[in-house]
Amino acid sequence: MNNKAIKLSLYINYFVFAILLNSVGIVILKSQNVYGVDEVDASILEAFKDLSIMFTSFVIASFLPRIGYKRGMMGALLLVTVGCILMYFGNSFWTAKLLFLIVGVSFGVIKVAVYSAIGLVTNSQSEHNSLMSSIEGFFMFGIALAYFLFPAFNSEANPDAWLNVYWVLAALSMAAFFLLSRARFDQSYDAPGAGLKEDFMEMIKLVARLLVIVFVISAFLFVMMEQGIMTWLPTFNQKVMNLPENVAIMMSSVLMISLGVGRLAAGQLTKRLSWVTVLTVCIICAMAIVVFVLPKAVNADIGLVETLADVPAIGYAFPLVGLFIAPIYPLLNSAVLSALPKKLHSPMSGLIIIFSALGGTLGSRIVGYLFKNLGADQAFTYTLVPMSLLLVVLFVLKRLTSKAIAEKAA
Repeated sequence: MNNKAIKLSLYINYFVFAILLNSVGIVILKSQNVYGVDEVDASILEAFKDLSIMFTSFVIASFLPRIGYKRGMMGALLLVTVGCILMYFGNSFWTAKLLFLIVGVSFGVIKVAVYSAIGLVTNSQSEHNSLMSSIEGFFMFGIALAYFLFPAFNSEANPDAWLNVYWVLAALSMAAFFLLSRARFDQSYDAPGAGLKEDFMEMIKLVARLLVIVFVISAFLFVMMEQGIMTWLPTFNQKVMNLPENVAIMMSSVLMISLGVGRLAAGQLTKRLSWVTVLTVCIICAMAIVVFVLPKAVNADIGLVETLADVPAIGYAFPLVGLFIAPIYPLLNSAVLSALPKKLHSPMSGLIIIFSALGGTLGSRIVGYLFKNLGADQAFTYTLVPMSLLLVVLFVLKRLTSKAIAEKAA
């Protein structure tokens, strides 16, 4: 296999979908302003995206190896290209719903394929850790770019000007498609079972493994914490830091950039240190930021702010927690995938996506409840609970993965 070309295509695939997936908030806002829908109706776009990701991951994860990871990714890229073009010409709320349905289905295929393909192009746990962290880090930069790419095409004089961004996204998708089509991709990997029914049953059986149970708990705890912070940081910036709405939203990109940098850095660190060492240090540092930095940000006198340049240093301090929580998710995923036979990587990737989505949904709801009942200044303090539990689960998972790797090698 041409590993360099495949790795490059995995990076570009993830980058494109990072922009599309995390543009949902922007499109919700545009749907209200341009298409005249109310807040409740506009919020359905989130469900079109998330539910289609979960459903596709559940349905396709077990038998994607039979289709082929390369074919699956190429089909997803082609489908999302069509979706972007339809959005440009359709220019309506129903085409926005169709777009996010297409994006969700396509990303369900892409994420399972990418997670599985990482196992095919790496030869050791440290390589797997490094590539997983780097690709996830690149994803976060895609998210950050979305906050600037869409406004770049926005125009008060022309309410339809923002749709031109979809030509750029369609072009990126096709670039990824052609790059992947030229990559020599080994399709000779094993399927989980002897047939489609057996493939699906292998995914269900995975849930009963102690290693998978412990991993699911750890992934659930992390995504609950991360998604809670990501979703509610703009509200925190506006209500606690007293930043203007636009600045509060743009400040959220600081968290995305720090998440990206943290994951890229973790990709290099795990070449020299064990993943459990890296994560232990990261979790302790993240807890220290919540304990020592967050109260100072809450009590800071920000003053008059009109642009990002007016925000004092303390305003950037708490979002830097992203540097330390960033490595947790990719390294946990890499640890459990590395411990399993490669033929089980696809169904395990499906389970990762499903339980991550559930953890993200619950995390956002819990932090939202805390914001409402305890106040925005206190809500983030409770992220110390999942962080503390993660520290404990981490060492249990290390023991189980080491045992599984030894059994796989025997």
